[in-house]
Amino acid sequence: MGVKERKALERQNRKNQILDAARKLLFSSGIDSVSINKISKQAELGVGTIYFYFKNKEQIFTALQEEGLTLLYSIIFKISETKAPHEEKLRQIALSYYNFSQEHKNYFDLINYFLTTPKVFFEPDLKNQIDMSGNKILLIIQNIVAEGSEQKVFKEKDPQKFSILFWGALHGLTHFKKFEKTILGNQNLEEIYEFSVQRLIYSIK
Repeated sequence: MGVKERKALERQNRKNQILDAARKLLFSSGIDSVSINKISKQAELGVGTIYFYFKNKEQIFTALQEEGLTLLYSIIFKISETKAPHEEKLRQIALSYYNFSQEHKNYFDLINYFLTTPKVFFEPDLKNQIDMSGNKILLIIQNIVAEGSEQKVFKEKDPQKFSILFWGALHGLTHFKKFEKTILGNQNLEEIYEFSVQRLIYSIK
């Protein structure tokens, strides 16, 4: 490894230290209690080092959300590019989101943290940046439904609204994991999730 590559790796490692520290503080204290000084102590890096990489804490949390959304987008994009039938693409996308919530829980919890809170933490430019990353995922679903409708596979007249409904339903269902032994009556969430996905897809056929 050359000097240039080694320096790039060191920069990325420090950046990861900062992001990991911010994530831990977010879930233990809430965003209002997080400061650059606290992130600095948690990451065991100087305050100046933090500011070298990020302008403020909002930029740090934007970077964290975008990491998660980019990973999720890459998974879903690969599915959309396959030769699978439209119905199967929707089913695989839905299952990939469920798996993402389990296998990449840190990213999922972070995305969910900002989705579920009524307070807007970010300045308009940063919020728009995050929203655009999420919108790319919805657009994939919308395009699959639109193409399926054009080919008479689906009968949905408003693919955009359906994509929002579909994604909202998936996101809501992932939160029922903690209710498997109470509200769900010991039923397996994954089975309920797959059942719901099939019903949603059936509703537009």
